Amino acid sequence: MKFTKMQGAGNDYVYINGFEESLTDPAELAKKVSDRHFGIGSDGLILILPSQQADLKMRMFNADGSEAEMCGNGIRCVAKYAHDHGLVDRLAISVETGNGILPLQLFLGDSGLIDRVQVNMGVPRLTRADLPMTGPAAEQVISVPLEVAGRPFEITCVSMGNPHCVIFIEDVEKFPVHEIGPLIENHPWFPKRVNVEFVQLVSPVEVIQRTWERGAGETLACGTGASAVAVAGVLTGRTERKISNHLRGGELQLEWLEGGPVMMTGPAVEVFSGDFNPK
Repeated sequence: MKFTKMQGAGNDYVYINGFEESLTDPAELAKKVSDRHFGIGSDGLILILPSQQADLKMRMFNADGSEAEMCGNGIRCVAKYAHDHGLVDRLAISVETGNGILPLQLFLGDSGLIDRVQVNMGVPRLTRADLPMTGPAAEQVISVPLEVAGRPFEITCVSMGNPHCVIFIEDVEKFPVHEIGPLIENHPWFPKRVNVEFVQLVSPVEVIQRTWERGAGETLACGTGASAVAVAGVLTGRTERKISNHLRGGELQLEWLEGGPVMMTGPAVEVFSGDFNPK
């Protein structure tokens, strides 16, 4: 099986060209390729597939084999792969995801290949039912108290097609992400688990983020998570609508258009290609 390893702001995935390769069990394959000792090493697996509704379709599987609705960093790399490998020939394309069809704008670098992509991440959904989350279905979750491991937090929850729980803290580097992250991911309030963003406010236009992703653990970046942070910053009065987000793997630019979608711009990098025997 031929594959390509790509990363967006350090959020790395193994990509399979579904126009040429066929898979019988992508969930099991995701676990194999993601293993950083016995596989290729990645945060998960992304399939690039034909679509009846858009230019392309993507399916994304976490390192534990669970399928997620969307991946903001992953979809930028899908766009880069599709353009650089001749699946599309335009700089404005659409990709079918588990969160609907999303439009993307591609930017050529000096090499003539794509190096940045802007994604229309869609309109954020804010109710408990949207996440899903227990409690009154139509209620929004903005600065709601939650105690975990004897520590009090205030959470703001946003669905960007997948569920996010955003927590603003004082010092993101010293925060015990690996202790608190899985406790919130698997908290009974979230029946389908949740991604957790721990965010330090630098200024109204700048934040620092660490992410605990459901099914993957801490990752170097999360595009849907960064989009959720942009929304949560506005909802809690901490940030402006346009921000820079510094993640461990790089920087993303976010803008939540008033009454509309979140626009995310960031890098897309091809690391290497090869062959993998999934047996």
